[in-house]
Amino acid sequence: MAIAASTFVGAAQADVKIGFLGGFTGGIESLTPPIFDGANLAVTHVNEQGGILDGQKLVIPTGDTTCSDASAASNAADRMVNSERVTAIVGALCTGATIASANNAAIPGGVVMVSPASTAPAVSELNDNDLVFRTVPSDAFQGEMLAKLLMSKGIEEVAVTYVNNDYGRGLADAFVATYEAEGGTVTENLAHEDNRADYRSELGTMSATGAETLVVLAYADTSGQTILRQAYESGVFTQYVGGDGMVGDSLVEAVGPDVLEGMIATRPGSPDIPGSEIFQNLANEAGIDPSAVFAAQAYDAAFLLAMAIEKNGSDSREGLSQALRDVATAPGEVILPGEWEKAKQLLADGQEVNYEGASGSHEFDENGDVPGVVNEMAVEDGSFVNKGFVDL
Repeated sequence: MAIAASTFVGAAQADVKIGFLGGFTGGIESLTPPIFDGANLAVTHVNEQGGILDGQKLVIPTGDTTCSDASAASNAADRMVNSERVTAIVGALCTGATIASANNAAIPGGVVMVSPASTAPAVSELNDNDLVFRTVPSDAFQGEMLAKLLMSKGIEEVAVTYVNNDYGRGLADAFVATYEAEGGTVTENLAHEDNRADYRSELGTMSATGAETLVVLAYADTSGQTILRQAYESGVFTQYVGGDGMVGDSLVEAVGPDVLEGMIATRPGSPDIPGSEIFQNLANEAGIDPSAVFAAQAYDAAFLLAMAIEKNGSDSREGLSQALRDVATAPGEVILPGEWEKAKQLLADGQEVNYEGASGSHEFDENGDVPGVVNEMAVEDGSFVNKGFVDL
């Protein structure tokens, strides 16, 4: 009997796991570590303030999706779901990786996923049994805001190239539709394949239209970087524009600060809410860059999942989706970033809670989507600078 009791206690105190799926190699390898840092900070706050459930430790094993390889993403997700036996997943980051991970592992396994970075409209269309959520707004909104931003700056003619996947197509479709509706002219809208060494043919096609502004909707560490470098070397285009996948100082360093000075971009941002400032302070204290793209969204994804597990009362996957909606949605006592101990006590007392996060309020709609804001970014003096909200 003593052995059985001891075994039971040991099992009861097993770690609770939420996985993290990110592009640690590939098109966003320079963007992924700060995003993981954001998620890991939330895990740290949970463990420093009493742990999860009955004082158990929250751990966050990682998997590499490579961003663009659906097989790698599926394999990483399968390991999380069936080997690591995670309760939930933060991620994936790139849209194709999220869709592959969801369809091939998470949905069959009944595992909730919360992506802090998958922005393509295709995520909303998944037949996911209410298992796939995101703490970042859809590109249907970012594309619209990028188009209006360019028109407001008097940029009325552009050539567009986008990476030929769900992310690139979704963002390009939203951008082009709004840009043309606002009176702009898209002289060329050209798909390109990622991870190629030469895009001079595509650049020749686009530059032949006479457009001086090149919009690149791709990734900072692969095709986006190569296209901008070869555009400069070819002496074509005078203005460069990008979406959130291009916002990284690694891009500026690789192509050249002088080359990209004045480049315009957008990315999902954090609204002016109390949680945003609190996260900035918490991140700075931890030595993390609070302005890193999607870091705040990753913190919120991990913190929300931890709250949902606590609300659910166990590390079971069953019921977690509804618990996630419960802790993210008003009414309820407001929980801000870093307030794990408060959340844990309120949930123990049977009280309703409402997380108001670092990057937004996260009132999930029926598709698991959230409203949001978009930041204007610009390259100034060798780095991307936040110019404030796009409010047009």
